[in-house]
Amino acid sequence: MSVGGGRFGAGTGRRAGLWMWVVMLSALLVGNVSACPALCTCSGTTVDCHGLGLKTMPRNIPRTTERLELNGNNLTRITKSDFAGLKYIRVLRLNRNQLQQLPELLFQKNPALSRLDLSENFIQSIPRKAFRGATDIKNLQLDKNHISCIEDGGFRALRGLEVLTLNNNNISSIPVSSFNHMPKLRTFRLHSNNLNCDCHLAWLAQWLRQRPTIGLFTQCTAPSELRGLNVAEVQKHEFSCSGHQEPGSPQPCSVGVGSCPAMCTCSNNIVDCRGKGLTAIPANLPDTMAEIRLEQNGIKSVPPGAFSPYKKLRRIDLSNNHISEIAPDAFQGLRSLNSLVLYGNKITDLPKGVFDGLYALQLLLLNANKIHCVRANAFQDLQNLSLLSLYDNKIQTLAKGTFASLRAIQTLHLAQNPFICDCNLKWLADYLRSNPIETSGARCASPRRLANKRIGQIKSKKFRCSAKEQYFIPGTEDTRLNNACNSDPVCPPKCRCESNVVDCSNLKLTKIPEHIPTSTSELRLNNNDITALEATGVFKSLSQLKKINLSNNKITEIEDGSFEGASAVNELHLTANQIDSVRSGMFRGLEGLRMLMLRNNKISCVHNDSFTGLHNVRLLSLYDNQLTTITPGAFDTLQTLSTLNLLANSFNCDCRLGWLGDWLRSRKIVTGNPRCQRPAFLKEIPLQDVALPDFRCEEGQEEPSSCVPRPQCPSECTCLETVVRCSNKHLHTLPKGIPRNVTELYLDGNQFNVVPKELSTYKYLQLVDLSNNKINSLTNSSFANMSQLTTLILSYNSLRCIPKMAFSGLHSLRLLSLHGNEISELPDGIFNDVASLSHLAIGANPLHCDCHLRWLSDWVKTSYKEPGIARCAGPQGMEGKLLLTTPAKKFECTGDVDTTVVAKCNPCVSSPCLNHGICHSDMVEIYRCSCPPGFKGKNCETALDACLSSPCANRGTCQVNDGEEGQYSCTCPLGFEGPTCQTNIDECEDNDCENGATCLDGVNNYTCFCPPYYTGEMCEEMEDVCAPGRSPCKHQSTCLITSNGPKCVCSPGYVGDDCSVDYNDCEEHRCQNGAQCVDELNGYACVCPEGYSGQLCEFLPYALSLCELADCQNNAPCLERGGRALCQCPPEFGGPRCEKLVSVNFIDRDSYLLLSDLKNWPQANITLQVSTAEDNGILLYNGDNDHIAVELYQGHVKVSYDPGSQPGHAIYSTETINDGQFHTVELVTFDQMVNLSIDGGLPTTMDSFGAVRPLNGEAPLYVGGMPVAVHSGAFRLWQLQNGSSFHGCIQNLYINNELQDFTKTQMKPGVVPGCEPCKKIYCVHGICQPDGFQGPVCHCQPGWTGPQCDQTATNPCQGTKCVHGKCIPLDPQSYRCECEEGYRGALCNQQGELFNPCRRLSCKHGRCQISDTGEAYCHCESGYTGGLCDAESECRGEPVRDFYQVQRGYAICQTTRMVSWVECSGACDAGACCASQRMKRRKYTFECSDGTSFSEEVEKTIKCGCVGCM
Repeated sequence: MSVGGGRFGAGTGRRAGLWMWVVMLSALLVGNVSACPALCTCSGTTVDCHGLGLKTMPRNIPRTTERLELNGNNLTRITKSDFAGLKYIRVLRLNRNQLQQLPELLFQKNPALSRLDLSENFIQSIPRKAFRGATDIKNLQLDKNHISCIEDGGFRALRGLEVLTLNNNNISSIPVSSFNHMPKLRTFRLHSNNLNCDCHLAWLAQWLRQRPTIGLFTQCTAPSELRGLNVAEVQKHEFSCSGHQEPGSPQPCSVGVGSCPAMCTCSNNIVDCRGKGLTAIPANLPDTMAEIRLEQNGIKSVPPGAFSPYKKLRRIDLSNNHISEIAPDAFQGLRSLNSLVLYGNKITDLPKGVFDGLYALQLLLLNANKIHCVRANAFQDLQNLSLLSLYDNKIQTLAKGTFASLRAIQTLHLAQNPFICDCNLKWLADYLRSNPIETSGARCASPRRLANKRIGQIKSKKFRCSAKEQYFIPGTEDTRLNNACNSDPVCPPKCRCESNVVDCSNLKLTKIPEHIPTSTSELRLNNNDITALEATGVFKSLSQLKKINLSNNKITEIEDGSFEGASAVNELHLTANQIDSVRSGMFRGLEGLRMLMLRNNKISCVHNDSFTGLHNVRLLSLYDNQLTTITPGAFDTLQTLSTLNLLANSFNCDCRLGWLGDWLRSRKIVTGNPRCQRPAFLKEIPLQDVALPDFRCEEGQEEPSSCVPRPQCPSECTCLETVVRCSNKHLHTLPKGIPRNVTELYLDGNQFNVVPKELSTYKYLQLVDLSNNKINSLTNSSFANMSQLTTLILSYNSLRCIPKMAFSGLHSLRLLSLHGNEISELPDGIFNDVASLSHLAIGANPLHCDCHLRWLSDWVKTSYKEPGIARCAGPQGMEGKLLLTTPAKKFECTGDVDTTVVAKCNPCVSSPCLNHGICHSDMVEIYRCSCPPGFKGKNCETALDACLSSPCANRGTCQVNDGEEGQYSCTCPLGFEGPTCQTNIDECEDNDCENGATCLDGVNNYTCFCPPYYTGEMCEEMEDVCAPGRSPCKHQSTCLITSNGPKCVCSPGYVGDDCSVDYNDCEEHRCQNGAQCVDELNGYACVCPEGYSGQLCEFLPYALSLCELADCQNNAPCLERGGRALCQCPPEFGGPRCEKLVSVNFIDRDSYLLLSDLKNWPQANITLQVSTAEDNGILLYNGDNDHIAVELYQGHVKVSYDPGSQPGHAIYSTETINDGQFHTVELVTFDQMVNLSIDGGLPTTMDSFGAVRPLNGEAPLYVGGMPVAVHSGAFRLWQLQNGSSFHGCIQNLYINNELQDFTKTQMKPGVVPGCEPCKKIYCVHGICQPDGFQGPVCHCQPGWTGPQCDQTATNPCQGTKCVHGKCIPLDPQSYRCECEEGYRGALCNQQGELFNPCRRLSCKHGRCQISDTGEAYCHCESGYTGGLCDAESECRGEPVRDFYQVQRGYAICQTTRMVSWVECSGACDAGACCASQRMKRRKYTFECSDGTSFSEEVEKTIKCGCVGCM
């Protein structure tokens, strides 16, 4: 029960005993508890007086008050005595009043004050001692005032401050270190001011840089070269003062005396602030000023008493601003004012008494505004006015006597107004005829018979009122254009008005009409389409309103304060809407309400804050809602309640509702007996009849009721005052429950694809952050109704195209960020409506800088609104150029625009619609497809009848899947499978063909194609090819049946496949010394010339034998054949006399051979034979700082080449050679390439991208391994894969066609001579392979042939490896490859290049380029000249202008602006070098990729010359 004063008298029907109790209790409490202030509401230690229109501070505020709400009133001044007794007050809200000054020591007696909101007032300055004594303030809000002056030490007492807002003021300068003593500051706003970045503000830049997370978007307004730059980005030297100002002496900010504003000029008592970008009238102006010029700014309102302190003012010029509101006392007390200029604004109404007291006024210019009516007494005090201009307004009529007081009037301008010349304007015609002072030619607009006629020339009888005439101008039926300020507004459009009843029902209205007559007593708005009620103040002027009917609408939300001003209303009908919850703020202002109808809504529960403040309600209907529970005490504040309808609800009568049954029984309130619906055993039992023990909960369900007031902040977000943060919450749609008065909304880091259309309902928004989403397009209505928006952040989305009108209506927008999107073009005129824009971020976009974007280049250069970050991405030649600094003439159109650029705003260019769909551009969806019959989907990709397009191939049967739209299945014929029967089943995967027969797949079958000599359906039978009559063998040869057909075993002396050829054995005879060969059966005989003997006539008469002359080494036997001695070398030796050890066996893994006697050959051609079963091992290694290595890795041969100064290269053989057999490894280097071939196969080629170094003669060649000291370094520096020594045999090592002798090497232990195979055959000019198909076989050197490689080959191109080319013999043993067109390389195995003229031109210090005519020329490096760039130019400096970069750790840091220096190049005389002659150090600010920043000095060259070499 409340004991607050004055609240008990309303209950006139109380029992006498109750009255006695109240009187006794009141007597006991006198002097202990203060009464609640009149009109205010008190709850605990909170006093709520907001929105009551108070003009003075309320009295009798309880001394125990901790929270005082005074916001939304009309307070113009406060004194320190107003709060002197409130020593416990913690929260004080004074925002949205008309305060102009803060007295010193205002809060000295309020030591507990921690939160103070003074935003949205008209405060002009902060005195030095304003907050002295209030040392515990943590949150101070001063935004949206007219502050232009902050005294030194104004915030010095606030050492515990955490939140300080000073944005949206007129601050131009701030005393040094004003914020340095606030260590806990976490929120700080200073944007949207008029900061003059001169020498006095340099300290602020350093302060902001040290706190990068606060004070965002704090920008300079002056001087012009710094306008729009963030203060934190301006360097110290750029904060400069003019010559007569010293850095240490800022302009004084004297609150009492006034001074010249920083951005204005003052002389001869004239304050000139023309065109300074002001949004409000400066405060603290000089008291002595006689004239102030404020024209051509952005001022929107003239606050109360704006000029009252300046009694000496004679002239005020406010023309060409955006003024729409003037306080009634704006010019009060200006008795000396003789000129007032207000033309070119947006004034719609002249407040009552605005010109009262201006007795000296002679000139009043109100032309070019939107004034729709003038009160009859508007000019009553202007007896001395000589010129009045109302030219070009919206005035339709004037009340009789409007100009009666203008005794000195000489000139009157009334033209360009839509005057309705009816009987009400007859007086004006008479006045102008008798006073010919109207010189502008005022004319009638209606009725039609008088249209365009001069008013002063029309006879009086023509001005009449007739029901037959139309007296309004089509399109101007709005009541605001009528004489609303002289009489009550007429009925709202389409509504019906009679006897103070305004009936606007059944009109499909979506909002409450404006300008309802003030005499209205009943307002009918039922049966419309209203969805939400907003706090627009529509009821504040309806003091006679008693009843409001809003039934049968679609209302889901009622904004707090919607009914403010409706204190006389006693009936409110909200029946049949969609309201799901109620809270006291919805009904604020309805203090006199007696009947509240909430029938047939969706209210699910009532909590104890639902009806707070409705003390006079007697009837409350909650009939037919969705109530299940009610919080205890929910109706306690309804002190006069007599009827409560709770029927037709689904009450759950558990333990939570037990209080209600008892409460209903104890109150004499008509309820209609609400009934339980749950639990089942209580269904349909009246609540009042249920015993208290039967209101029970199941075990574990006794927790308090979940029916609590719906929070005014969505669960996904955090809210602080009017700032709502919903960042990084994976949102796809806008959360419900965002406060309607939100001013800053952070939606960054979510999943939005489009701008939420609900944003347009939040009309107070000033900042919207939608960065880091997935928004791909904007529409012309994306930001509708956001006229107060100052900051819009759309960076890092997927925006591709922005329509021309996307930002229309954003007249207050100052900062727009489109950074990091996919925008290539912007339409000309897109920023026409954003006249206040001062900062545009459009960097990191692929801007297509052709002639269509030239307008943007001009636009950003006019006022430097883009900070020089945006760069062009095309067209060719414009890549990387800055939008801000590139001359506009460079923005040219040459040829067709890239289709990828065009498609961003015209997506139909890429024909996205399938199945003959028609593409249309769409602002929301980018594009949409009109699909032909039978198809649907974004791209018409889905068939409605899935079988319509006959998707089943190969005569498959299509069937539509039941219940699956657009889905089908195919029944395939035999032999086919797959979703659409498109796959022919391969029956050959499981065939029965035998003996290598080829299977040919058919449809549901297959056919076997037999190899020769096989037959049968499956080729399972072998033909008898040796049967009599079928055998092909001749001369009694033997016929054998094999899998490859018949094979003939010939009788001696016959050869051929069928043994039909008598072989001439003399073709391969060995007769020597000119002996004659005679063919015999299966042999031949030699007929020796005279003197010779022997089987082959090999013996000379009377001479040493050939073998004696041959001198075979290493115990090699000698054989004389064909007149020559042949040394038959043991397997491990070679050479003509078997003098060389050519094969060695590596049996120890740590062994190797060292060849040190190398020559520096021009080419390195190496051949060797290898036999091993190991996976890894080093075959050859040669090198020092660079190397060539041949190694065995995983069975493959790897060749690596590392030139030391360049990246290393490596190739691998496709073949493996670790099968225990001998394999020939051939390595050929030729023309900058390395070719590797295994066993004569196709070579693998490595292009080294530079000259291949030959074998290094200074470094030894290691075979089969290397010393530990060498290979440990090799593995650290190079790409060697293993360190194991080779294990196996190496033989016949040729280097540049020279067979190497292993006896001349340093052979380490573990290496033994010889490899045992190849004893059966002797290869004279070749290499023996021990494991041929039929035993050892000879591989001949080029130029030799025969089984033993002892016969000269007539063609060295036999076995050539010219893959794509022709072999050209050079001599009997060598050849070269002539490549086909398009191929290159030593063996013509590399893909070649097209003809390149640069091949013939070698530029020494430059690179070859091809001219437009196809000719090659050298483009020289800096410092070189000449046709081949082989001559050094004279020493000179090349100017460079670019961003300077350094690296710190893993971060790349770059200067915030470009740096200029010179780079030295060129030649000097002997002993001198071209280098820096003069250096300069300058400090720059760096920004790093990890988000940090720092400043340091950079030393740069500014002059080059020839100096001594270092």
